Amino acid sequence: MTARTLKLLCAAVVLASSALVASAQAQSPVPWVLAPDMGYGYDANGKLLAYKMGTNNAKFLLKGARKVPKNTLFFLGENGQLYVRSGPFLEDDGRFKFGPG
Repeated sequence: MTARTLKLLCAAVVLASSALVASAQAQSPVPWVLAPDMGYGYDANGKLLAYKMGTNNAKFLLKGARKVPKNTLFFLGENGQLYVRSGPFLEDDGRFKFGPG
């Protein structure tokens, strides 16, 4: 996975997560709302940005991009840094492995 692709995907996660802060206490998971015509970025200063995308550069965008593997978790650390972790994040019964309690 290229660094740029990873940053874009991580940004999408954080953007989606920031909109759900108020519902962070919810017991059930909340699906992300990612639009196919939007690009999400995490810049060198740690800012999260959303961009309206066009179709004229789609081939260039996909060049060097990789799919995000299944069982990938994005999260913000205590230091505010964006992290990605590959591997299962659900218990056998479907509960979030890293949740409270």
